[in-house]
Amino acid sequence: MTERAKINTGDDGADDHGRSPGPGSGSGPGSDSLGGAVAPRSTGLTATEVAKRVERGEVNDVPVRSSRSTADIVRGNVFTRFNAIIGVLWLVMLFVAPFQDSLFGYVIIANTGIGIVQELRAKRTLDGLAVIGEAKPTVRRDGAATEISTSEIVLDDLIELGPGDKVVVDGVVAEADNLEVDESLLTGEADPVLKQPGDRMMSGSFVVAGGGAFTATKVGREAYAAQLAEEASRFTLVRSELSAGISTILKYVTWMMIPTAIGLIISQLVGENNNLKGAIARTVGGIVPMIPEGLVLLTSVAFAIGVIRLGRKQCLVQELPAIEGLARVDVVCLDKTGTLTEGGMDVTRLQTLNGADEAYVRRVLGALGASDPRPNASLQALIDAYPDSGEWRCTDALPFSSARKYSGAAFEERGNGAGTSGGAGAGAGAHSTWLLGAPDVLLPAGDPALAEVDRLNEQGLRVLLLARAAARNGDGTGDGSDGGTAEPTPLDSPDIAAGARATALVVLEQRLRPDAADTLAYFADQNVAAKVISGDNAVSVGAVAGKLGMAGAANTIDARTLPTEREAMATALDEHTVFGRVTPQQKRDMVAALQSHGHTVAMTGDGVNDVLALKDADIGVSMGSGSEATRAVAQIVLLDNSFATLPSVVAEGRRVIGNITRVATLFLTKTVYSVLLAILVVVTGVQYPFLPRHLTLLSTLTIGVPAFFLALAPNKERAKPNFVRRVMRYSIPAGVIAAAATFTTYLLARHYYTGPGALDAETSVATLTLFLVSMWVLAIIARPYTWWRLLLVAAMGGAFLVVLVVPWLQQFFALKLVGVTMPWTAVAIAAVGSAILEWAWRWVGRRFPA
Repeated sequence: MTERAKINTGDDGADDHGRSPGPGSGSGPGSDSLGGAVAPRSTGLTATEVAKRVERGEVNDVPVRSSRSTADIVRGNVFTRFNAIIGVLWLVMLFVAPFQDSLFGYVIIANTGIGIVQELRAKRTLDGLAVIGEAKPTVRRDGAATEISTSEIVLDDLIELGPGDKVVVDGVVAEADNLEVDESLLTGEADPVLKQPGDRMMSGSFVVAGGGAFTATKVGREAYAAQLAEEASRFTLVRSELSAGISTILKYVTWMMIPTAIGLIISQLVGENNNLKGAIARTVGGIVPMIPEGLVLLTSVAFAIGVIRLGRKQCLVQELPAIEGLARVDVVCLDKTGTLTEGGMDVTRLQTLNGADEAYVRRVLGALGASDPRPNASLQALIDAYPDSGEWRCTDALPFSSARKYSGAAFEERGNGAGTSGGAGAGAGAHSTWLLGAPDVLLPAGDPALAEVDRLNEQGLRVLLLARAAARNGDGTGDGSDGGTAEPTPLDSPDIAAGARATALVVLEQRLRPDAADTLAYFADQNVAAKVISGDNAVSVGAVAGKLGMAGAANTIDARTLPTEREAMATALDEHTVFGRVTPQQKRDMVAALQSHGHTVAMTGDGVNDVLALKDADIGVSMGSGSEATRAVAQIVLLDNSFATLPSVVAEGRRVIGNITRVATLFLTKTVYSVLLAILVVVTGVQYPFLPRHLTLLSTLTIGVPAFFLALAPNKERAKPNFVRRVMRYSIPAGVIAAAATFTTYLLARHYYTGPGALDAETSVATLTLFLVSMWVLAIIARPYTWWRLLLVAAMGGAFLVVLVVPWLQQFFALKLVGVTMPWTAVAIAAVGSAILEWAWRWVGRRFPA
């Protein structure tokens, strides 16, 4: 292996965190690759060179669209199929009927305006949060490393990389130190690719191990990142079962509406031989209520308000359907580190093995900490506990990898105090190779040290093993010592751990998140199964879960014993809760296995080893402090890094999907009874019973106003599949009953009333029946009752009563009950219809369960 330069910590070259930038990053000679020639460290572009490229427009200025543009929002809310139909009808009514009969047009304008305003508020929330969560790549300019915005990268910039960093533009590798890149988002291949200087780097990939730097060769719209950014961060509202279901319903409504409307027009203009204006007014009155236009607007508003609510809690929703998806989640897979525990760790104990000298071990740990320019939480704890003396020179380094579960470094021991692991000094200039990682991976089964490791793990402590790699003698055999003339074993050798001598156990304690226990209790209360899937030791993971009161924590499973066949793995996952020693590929397999059993899976995580599982899960949730790669593939990012935010996200999803399902029944019940009334009018040849003003009043009081409040109400019920079926199974019988009761009242009134004003009287009692039956539908939808739901229903009933008793409102809406017999007959018919409706609702619930 070629030598790597190493900068000392302390006063001579430490970075701003007080630690060495690590191998390959110093100012002295060093190797930039695993096998490349020794070359000086590049200083990157100068300020002058950057300025020239900015002038030429060679900047990565692709706009990151976290939401739809203002123009798109306006177009999406204004130019809809049903707004076009209603707009034409509204213009007709403005010319042929009184102002009251064109009220429906103003209602549509108000609803559309509300939709635009709410989506613009959601856009501002998304845009603001996207800036907070934006990746900040590190570029080297004038020899200094600086974090900049992705949009500030220029052509030929030298961009530094470390574990978890996302490659944001296309380029060519300039420096590589065990640089492993995952290109699965581009190629579908999960195996990391080892990169050498000169190799191509594609935007959209991310670093899983090692470090290095690459030169940007394509920026702006020429880079593949431009396409990824547009697709990954674009505002989306359509790829969801809810939106797809509403589109399906609207498609069928359109096909039903066209022939019905044609028949209604003919019957009103020809059959009854009315005056033209009156016939047109009643025809429009029959067509307008067939259109459930408010359902689309209300869905958009509900999603938008959901984004705003979550944004206030520092939760970035990168794709709006994620809100709906979380409502359907029944399994949440949690990564222990960073999710149940905080990122920081503390060294609580150092236990030497095999007679090792503790002072010497501390020197080794300090040098190991300084050898990694991008330390993980465990190594950072060592750096804090054992500062590097700066006397040893790192000649080779192996970054930590989730797959192999250990890291390592080779040193030339210099200065006083150099010695063997047993404490006998080997003298300055001796070479040693060290490994730091999982004891059960580095030690053979049955090793006495594993018993002590198990005991510590049972206490919820994390244990790392420091082991000295065996050197190879001239015949290739190891002797357990790195001194003398023995040849050091290359760190990247697949058998580097074979024959390693256990030197010390480093005991670390993880900091539990204070909100983790309450969050797990919430999931249990909501019937959402929580699965802890961690790469750490199984016993240690179980102990942490046990401290948080998680059911099943005592029966932790070592993932290395899990079956590889998907069905068997899915069964094991259903039966157990806590899993340790899970590899990144296993996390992905476990998500797929759960999905194969019909589960909707959410995956949380913050590390590179979580990316594959996050990408494949139904909903990926990343911590804001997580790696750029996890934030890129996750649909939801918790910017405040608080696991306690997750229940709010789940609750918001359930509120949106559950309430939209509820109120959709109101809208579609209106559509069903409107179509049926039109058909009955066409078949019988009578005048259509309502003017547009009557149905505008009914829609406002029994659907529009109540639906708005019900759509924003709390709702903890987990969303269920088959949205269209679940909505239509209630809407169809409710609409049929409402139409039958209303038309019965209307026919009786036509025989009862005669003379001038008979039509107005007939319309009034028919309106009364339809209102009462529709109110009963609302009363059913509003269950279970709370004080405000009861107040809402009562207020709508009271508003209609006011219209009936206030003279000027009677005249405005053309509603006046004549006599006593027919009004009470209308009430009686409505009561019978409501009783049948109540029975039908319960029968449908039993006969066609959701």
